[in-house]
Amino acid sequence: MKAAVVRAFGEPLVIEERPDPEPGPGQARIRVEASGLCHTDIHAAHGDWPVKPNPPFVPGHEGVGRVEKLGEGVTHLTVGQRVAVPWLGKACGRCEHCLSGWETLCEQQVNTGYGCDGAYAEKMLAWADFAQPVPDGVSALDAAPLTCAGVTTYKALKVAEVRPTQLVAISGIGGLGHLAVQYAKIAGATVAAIDITDEKLELAAELGADLIIDARTDDVGEVLKQHGGAHAAIALAVNDVAFAAVNSGLRRGGKLVMVALPAHGTIQVPIFDTVLNGTSLIGSIVGTRQDLAEVFELHAAGQTQVLCETRPLTSVNESIDEVLRGEVKARIVFDLDAGR
Repeated sequence: MKAAVVRAFGEPLVIEERPDPEPGPGQARIRVEASGLCHTDIHAAHGDWPVKPNPPFVPGHEGVGRVEKLGEGVTHLTVGQRVAVPWLGKACGRCEHCLSGWETLCEQQVNTGYGCDGAYAEKMLAWADFAQPVPDGVSALDAAPLTCAGVTTYKALKVAEVRPTQLVAISGIGGLGHLAVQYAKIAGATVAAIDITDEKLELAAELGADLIIDARTDDVGEVLKQHGGAHAAIALAVNDVAFAAVNSGLRRGGKLVMVALPAHGTIQVPIFDTVLNGTSLIGSIVGTRQDLAEVFELHAAGQTQVLCETRPLTSVNESIDEVLRGEVKARIVFDLDAGR
C-alpha cells in the first residue's frame, strides 16, 4: 500500500510503499476511501506542540473507508462496512473521564495520526470499538471532514450550551467554521461570522450567518457589543489575536470556547473584567463517539452540507502549503478511491 509518511519534522512528507498492516486483537484493517486534511496534521508534521509524535509516522485522523479485515474478537463490525476513524483512536474505557461520558479527556488515549499511524494511507488499522459506522447516504468524501471538523465544532457548541435566540460568534470560517455556522443555526442561534477573507465571509453569509464581521476593518469586540455581546464565541482561527478579539465581545456571563491550537498561542485574560462580568474561558477538544454518531445522523437527514476540495494523496505537500497560505475555502479531502 501507499502511505504519506513524516520522516522528519518540518520536512516534506514522503510517499512510500508499505506492507499492508495486520490487525491485532480488537482491531480492524480499513481500506481508506477518503482522508481529510486538518490543521492538526500540519502541526503533527511540523512537531509544533509540546507533546510530539515520533517520526516516522503517518498523519491523518479524518479517515473513512471500508472494513477489509477483522482482528480477533471483533464481532460488531463486518467486512465491507463503511466506518470513520477519528482523532480519538482509543481510550481506556475505565477511568473517571471515560465512565462519565468524557472519553476525550482520557489520559491513556491514543490519537490517530499522532500516537499511531493514521489515514494518509491506502490502508490503516483502527481499534474497532472506536471505528464509527457511517450511515447509508453519507458519502466517504463528506464523512471525512465530519469526522473531525464536524464533531469538533458540534461538541464546542454543546460545551457552550448554546440555546435558541442566543448570539453565537464563530471566529474563523473555514474547514471547521463553515460547519460551526450550520450547527449554530440548527441550534436556533443568531450567528455572527468573523474572518479576514472575502471568500470565507461570503461563504458564511451563504450558510445563513446573520451578522458578518470583517476582522480586517471591523473592531470585532465592539461590533459584537453593539449587538448586545456574544453569549458564546467559538474560537476556530489559528491566531491568538483572534482569540483575544472575540473574547472582548462577550456579554456578561458569556463563554469563550477555545478550539484552535496555535503553535505557540497565548491569550491575556483581564482578571478584573472576567470576574466582574462572569465570563468563562473553556477548552474543547474534539468529541465522543456519541457526538460523532449525532453529527452523522444530522448529515444523513440533510441538515448540513460539507464543502471540500478533493486531491490525490500524492499532492499532500502542495495541499499543506495551500492551507498554510490560507487559500483553501473550506476543507481538502484526499480521495484515495480515485484511480483505483
